[in-house]
Amino acid sequence: MAVNVDEIVTVNPATEAELQRHPVMTEAEVGTVLEAVRASGPGWREVPIGRRADLMHAAAGVLRRRVDELAGLVTAEMGKLTTEARGEIQKCATTCDHFADHAEEYLADQPAPSDGSSSFVAFEPLGTVLAIMPWNFPFWQVIRFAAPALMAGNTAVLKHASNTTGSGLAIEAVFREAGFPEQVFRTLVIPGRRAGAVVADPRIAAVTLTGSEAAGADTAAVAGRSLKKTVLELGGSDAFVVLEDADIEAAAATAARARFQNCGQSCIAAKRFIVVDAVAGSFEEAFVAATRRLRAGDPTDSSITLGPLARDDLRDDLERQLRGSLERGARLATGGHRLDRRGWFFEPTVVTGCAPGMPAFDEETFGPLAAVARVADEDEARRLANHSDFGLGGNVWTRDLERGVRFARSLETGGVFVNGMTHSDPRLPFGGVKRSGYGRELHSFGIREFVNIKTIWVG
Repeated sequence: MAVNVDEIVTVNPATEAELQRHPVMTEAEVGTVLEAVRASGPGWREVPIGRRADLMHAAAGVLRRRVDELAGLVTAEMGKLTTEARGEIQKCATTCDHFADHAEEYLADQPAPSDGSSSFVAFEPLGTVLAIMPWNFPFWQVIRFAAPALMAGNTAVLKHASNTTGSGLAIEAVFREAGFPEQVFRTLVIPGRRAGAVVADPRIAAVTLTGSEAAGADTAAVAGRSLKKTVLELGGSDAFVVLEDADIEAAAATAARARFQNCGQSCIAAKRFIVVDAVAGSFEEAFVAATRRLRAGDPTDSSITLGPLARDDLRDDLERQLRGSLERGARLATGGHRLDRRGWFFEPTVVTGCAPGMPAFDEETFGPLAAVARVADEDEARRLANHSDFGLGGNVWTRDLERGVRFARSLETGGVFVNGMTHSDPRLPFGGVKRSGYGRELHSFGIREFVNIKTIWVG
């Protein structure tokens, strides 16, 4: 990927071949888009919610009809396995259907008894929501904001990651093909350094961002000066805790999927594997064996189970984290090297003997690198799991489900999965605490982030 004043050039990370050159919008063109989207707001909020639902169902239909084409675009732009890319598009369609079916329920007036003859709470749209979205799930990250925001009567502007510019434009085209008014959802083609000016623009009512801590802090600072609502979904270093009574075979198999799905490029991927000593040896053996069975290569090949990293600089970061951890005493169990081939590939890697103070344990690792730590017991597992600046998701494995729920309640995260892999689902609220951000997406909590929660009191 290359970005200059005039164009954004996208590159296939599996082949390093140029994909497309996208002209960058001028300041005047951006202003024209923002004004058009803002102007469409009053008409859109008056569209009956049932009609909005019809259009959102139509968007789901477009996604399903075009799944092969859109999945191919995702694979080309960021290297996701074609099988995973198809799953992402299908999940987007399901989410459009979910909010089409449930938005009216989520936004229904709520009685609030008071000293008036009647009083209630209404949920009304805020205006135009700006979304600054990342490349790792280029359709899903956008749809999980756009479907609820549009169903709530807001309009939307997307600033996508530069290396998935084509996906951002394709999402705009999906909504247009579904019959949405042309200016209700628009994509801006601008580099990241120009996003701050859009955040501050008075035609933007609120901002949602998924990305790095630094990007979140910068965006929140700009939005705060303009007194605008923000939702931030930032980094994660999820703990995957294996207690002594866990089903080790199931835990290890799930651990491999949880760490290496999407080549490990996920905020909610399991990253720190914290295992009680009594079963650590058997877990590590099974986990390393599952990791070694992964095959890296062409993401369009259905036999391949690990694609490339989306950018070459991500390999540099991963090598730095790995090298720093080994220097501090971690042990390399498998992997650890770039692949000697064209494309931005890195071997699936597991390091054991990890502890606080090592980059692979303390930092978010965004790639195929897993850090395993051993602990004496459940109490130490809890302490180590919470020993993180992040708090997005987490996992605990135990055959005692009541114990698992108790442990889950003690973790400082936005979500915990007992005996399962962390994932997002439109039926469940999603978001984090600590340096993983604030606010929620999905479920009723997500659709209510970008509404005016209005009290109406009648005397």
